Amino acid sequence: MFPETILELPDEPDTQWWAMYTRSRQEKQLMRKLRELEVGHYSPVISRRYKSPAGRLRTTHLPLFANYVFVRGTGESRYQAVSTGCVSRCIDIADPTQLVTDLQQIHALIETGAALAPEERLEPGDLVRVKSGPFDGFEGTVVQRDGQRRLIVAVRFMNQGASAVLDDCQLEFLGKSTPAK
Repeated sequence: MFPETILELPDEPDTQWWAMYTRSRQEKQLMRKLRELEVGHYSPVISRRYKSPAGRLRTTHLPLFANYVFVRGTGESRYQAVSTGCVSRCIDIADPTQLVTDLQQIHALIETGAALAPEERLEPGDLVRVKSGPFDGFEGTVVQRDGQRRLIVAVRFMNQGASAVLDDCQLEFLGKSTPAK
């Protein structure tokens, strides 16, 4: 995330958001280059722990949304990002307010320290708000997977999100989700 306050910055007339779809496994490289150029960007990163073949415990930091880095800035910022050689496609964001709201929720979910898992395709289900527990205030879709109840917090623009296992949280029903078009 650069700058650290990118998700709290007020809207400015000459700035906008883009989703940069990167070449394969180029998200971190793009973020390094954008930081050097001082171009505002955000790509949620999660930690994944695993054991190496030698039995050592390792931690890797993986982008939550494979191949996506969100860039905020002027047309010049967009040009600089595309010129890095890491970008495959630049996608305009139709509803930047919704994107920022979704990204703020994803960022807050990461900050809880809960074990997260990427969710490639969101399943239909009920929209809920968590009323108590460590996820108090989060809104998302609840799904049942492998006998675990999981809350999905989505970035609707991409039809992707992150999920976390719920620990006996009380959920407030908000309505039925509408299928993505």
